[in-house]
Amino acid sequence: MTRARLSVTDPLGTRTLSIEQPSFTIGRRAGHHLALSAGDASRDHAEITWTGQAYVLRDLQSRCGTFVNGTRVGERRLAHGDRLRFGSGDIEAVFLLDEGVSPIESSAAAAAFDFRRMAALLETMRSLGSGRLVDEVLTIILDAAIDATGAERGFIMLADAAGQLELRAARAEGHVSPSDQGFATSRKIPEEVFASGESRLLADLLDGDLAALHDGTIAAGIRHVLCVPLTLARFVDSAAAPLEPRGVGVLYLDSRERGALLSSTAVTALEMLAREAVVAIEQARLYREAEAKAKLDRELAVAARIQQALLPPSRREGPHFEALGFSVACRSIGGDFFDYLDEPGGAFGFALGDVSGKGPPAALLTAMLQGMLAAHAGSAGPAETLRRINEGLLRRAVSAKYATAFYAVLAPDGRLTSCNAGHNPPFLVAPDGLRRLETGGTVVGLLPDARYEEETITLQPGTLIVVFSDGISEAFDAAGEEFGDARILAVLEQGDRPLEVLMAALLESVRTFCVGTEPGDDQTVVMVRYRGPATAR
Repeated sequence: MTRARLSVTDPLGTRTLSIEQPSFTIGRRAGHHLALSAGDASRDHAEITWTGQAYVLRDLQSRCGTFVNGTRVGERRLAHGDRLRFGSGDIEAVFLLDEGVSPIESSAAAAAFDFRRMAALLETMRSLGSGRLVDEVLTIILDAAIDATGAERGFIMLADAAGQLELRAARAEGHVSPSDQGFATSRKIPEEVFASGESRLLADLLDGDLAALHDGTIAAGIRHVLCVPLTLARFVDSAAAPLEPRGVGVLYLDSRERGALLSSTAVTALEMLAREAVVAIEQARLYREAEAKAKLDRELAVAARIQQALLPPSRREGPHFEALGFSVACRSIGGDFFDYLDEPGGAFGFALGDVSGKGPPAALLTAMLQGMLAAHAGSAGPAETLRRINEGLLRRAVSAKYATAFYAVLAPDGRLTSCNAGHNPPFLVAPDGLRRLETGGTVVGLLPDARYEEETITLQPGTLIVVFSDGISEAFDAAGEEFGDARILAVLEQGDRPLEVLMAALLESVRTFCVGTEPGDDQTVVMVRYRGPATAR
């Protein structure tokens, strides 16, 4: 049995593993002779076995493949100097026999090691989180590629949102920018590589039919070209599902000197660097998106504080009433609101609105509604106030946005005048029974000729009015069942208890009912109790 070993290189350095077993196993599962750490490596990935005459590498039906000298294999007899890769992982291995290493093979191994060190540098840069990360990475990639291959110049083109290649970075030998050299670039070869997803090595553009196909490139003085695709493989959850590669761009090198890019080592090394480069580029893009999202989250947090500040204090009391309100958005900001309004003659006005939709658009319309309500309240009754709000929203032509609303005014003598604009009918729990407050009209902001009516009733002392948004009554449990009006009424049967106790009981009942689910809508409640005229001053 001829002695063999693997020279293994990862971002931490290089080590040598002797292959002394009849079966040398490789994989992510603990206990293998060569342990793989990359997420795309299979638990039992591959094995190297001695057949009595040669060492054979077998892929064990791994998800992301086993490669020898850049070619995916199922089974391959290994030769001295073969370069092995397992998936797109962070380990490169060179198979060595004891007879020694030829100069060409040593060069190939050295190139692989150099590019692994470059990969470690790129990994370090990705962890820095710099806003300039993409440009810095592209420059390092190009300088390293030119140094390693002996090319005279190179550039990286990345695809835009429409899939068109755009020049993002260019360098020349000596680590200088193209402006220092003044050379033009050709698009034909990069676009062919990007479209096919396959590397191109053009030995001499002046040979054979190549000259006619690439006359523009030749006109720039270029003869030798090496271009590799930058392809990002998105791994899927199912082991049986295929990888879904996505073209990101191309890495292009060329030279005017014959033979500068013609070695197989240069192709393998550049493809290796391209795999690392595309991960770095994608990581930088995700970092920028995360930064933008963090900025948006900060702005939404400020908006949420402003929206909460627009709501009145939760607790409000007067000689003839007490009121308690609660509102929470299912997102950072929402489309529900409640408000308290002081009316002429000591009357107390209260309102609750629910704007269609969620998020920033709904929050902006909510703020508008609050302002319009405050502007019109007191100068007209509930019905006329809601009519004016409907007219104002239509004048502003807020497309596809409307709101339900309930507005009522409670006078010191117990007269309650209310108008319901398409809102869930509030409960009125009186000592002599229960009723719903339904009189009104359609939603505001939708129909130009909408009519609104109001009703006036006289309350008995101790009567409780409960107004709520559909985020309460239509909250769903894990089985898809609605919370419903009946569960609200079950809480309101304790109507003579303090408002804080009733509010806490209602919200806890909703929370318990919806355990295991995320809130699907904003939740708002207003409770108003009429104390009676005897306590009025």
